[in-house]
Amino acid sequence: MNNRDTILQILAGALLFAAALFSGGTGRLLLFLAAYAVLGWKVYYHAFRGLLKGRFLNESFLMCAATVGALSLGEYPEAVAVMLFYLVGDFFEDLAVHRSKKSIAGLMDIRPDYANVATNGGISRVNPESVKIGDVIVVKPGEKIPLDGIVRSGESALDTRALTGESAPRGVGPSDAALSGCVNLSGVLRVEVTKTFGESTASRIIALVESAGSRKAPTENFITVFARYYTPAVVGLAALLAVLPPVLFGEEWAGWIHRALVFLMVSCPCALVISVPLAFFGGIGRASRNGILIKGGNYLEALNHLDIVVFDKTGTLTEGVFEVAGLYPAAGFTEENLLETAALAEAFSDHPIAQSIRRAYGKGVGSGGVSDFRETAGQGVRAAAGGRRVLAGSAAMMKAENVPFTENGLPGTKVYIAENRRFAGSIIISDQIKPDSRAAVAGLREAGVRLMVMLSGDEEEAARAVADELALDAVFARLLPHEKVEKIELLERSGKPGGKLAFVGDGINDAPVLARADVGVAMGGFGSDAAIEAADVVLMTDEPSKLAEAVKIAKATRRVALQNIVFALGVKGVFLVLGALGMAGMWEAVFADTGVAVLAILNSMRIIIKR
Repeated sequence: MNNRDTILQILAGALLFAAALFSGGTGRLLLFLAAYAVLGWKVYYHAFRGLLKGRFLNESFLMCAATVGALSLGEYPEAVAVMLFYLVGDFFEDLAVHRSKKSIAGLMDIRPDYANVATNGGISRVNPESVKIGDVIVVKPGEKIPLDGIVRSGESALDTRALTGESAPRGVGPSDAALSGCVNLSGVLRVEVTKTFGESTASRIIALVESAGSRKAPTENFITVFARYYTPAVVGLAALLAVLPPVLFGEEWAGWIHRALVFLMVSCPCALVISVPLAFFGGIGRASRNGILIKGGNYLEALNHLDIVVFDKTGTLTEGVFEVAGLYPAAGFTEENLLETAALAEAFSDHPIAQSIRRAYGKGVGSGGVSDFRETAGQGVRAAAGGRRVLAGSAAMMKAENVPFTENGLPGTKVYIAENRRFAGSIIISDQIKPDSRAAVAGLREAGVRLMVMLSGDEEEAARAVADELALDAVFARLLPHEKVEKIELLERSGKPGGKLAFVGDGINDAPVLARADVGVAMGGFGSDAAIEAADVVLMTDEPSKLAEAVKIAKATRRVALQNIVFALGVKGVFLVLGALGMAGMWEAVFADTGVAVLAILNSMRIIIKR
């Protein structure tokens, strides 16, 4: 049933209810029963389905039992009012869930309907799933980019709002990355496809969002378990309340049955089982609108308890856009020899450092003469070129290969070059700190993070310079991927009880650490596929400060969920006692059940609608 049908049902039932209140005789009873039937059929339907599935102690069953009892005692207005206000509460629940889903619906809109594939005969419109890697697609102004690729011709501005939450357009031209889900705003682009539809950014984001609701937060799980035991307990107490006083003390049956029905009505746990999951669902939706993809409520709640945040350096805290800052050839080599040897060694590597060396060389490295290429994460590359064995990598690589070399003590990332086991010299590579990194550190400090650490495979001097500028608490350099995992485990042991550790990274070598941390956070805009798959939280804008924003959303979500729990249990506790003592009737029970549920749902909607 959609919202329009529910509104019509409420209006029809309310009109019949009002007519019954102002009528008399037999017609009054018939109008009450008609109003009850119009308003309550949906509740009976859900109660019957629950019975068929063996789950008869649900909220619909409690509503039916309480209102049938009220009707049998002649309390027709109260029975109809219970159904009316329950339906109003159900309407607000549907409205809140719809708003929450609508906040994520913008992400669903990034799913492309078609792709324009360039062919010899012109342009062919096809299903995006049929496009292959290497095909060239044409994206016209106003169209969504259907698959990830590289711009081969044309210039334009892209609306990246659906991916990043940022309203400012991003300019692109030849050789720039074009991500699926972005909207082309101006010029015509020809894009060479680099990923199939299933592996594209848009498809990955949709899959992440759709699966987020399956991972419940501890608070949500608590409510589920609580309701499982709470409902049978209160049904049993209501039965005892109805039976024991008349049997043991000769009390009047009607009065105690009425009290039991009030008790039953008040006890319904719908305010909790609706509003708490809704708050977490709303928090995930709000984060997604701001370019933060959280893969489940459990990770959203974990962000409330961050004690230690560990950052990767390159591409996370720094731009990851490297430039050759200095050439330091060894005796017998010139700067040109050194740079050429390094460019040959890095011919096949996609690492940002390799790209910066090839850019600096500027002559184009023909990879045809390069063979036996091997790249070792955290060390560097080995290759054969023109009959020479060349190495380009860290000091650790030189030591591993037993190459005598002179360490370069200047700040920056060092690449040591060797040719036929003879040291050729070193190259200093510079990288800039992201302007956003300072805001990230400040925001996390404000959010209560106790310790912030940087792990890097870079040289000590370069890593230390970045850590000092950002005022981080500790830095560990020259780390291989498995050593980063070891450092994470060491830091976890030093954390406070109940505290969580988050790791923020973007590279393929960060995947093991992302998976090992309590909360793995990946840079999603241009991070590696492996990092994004291993992460629990994805920052689509590549801004580390988004993590601080995610923590704020997590704290707001948990605050609302706890408010709902305390409010619902507190009000219900008071009215359960009043109902058992005969000091509360059906109207008070309506407020304690449906009224509390509506207020809790409206409280949860604050998370959903807040920007």
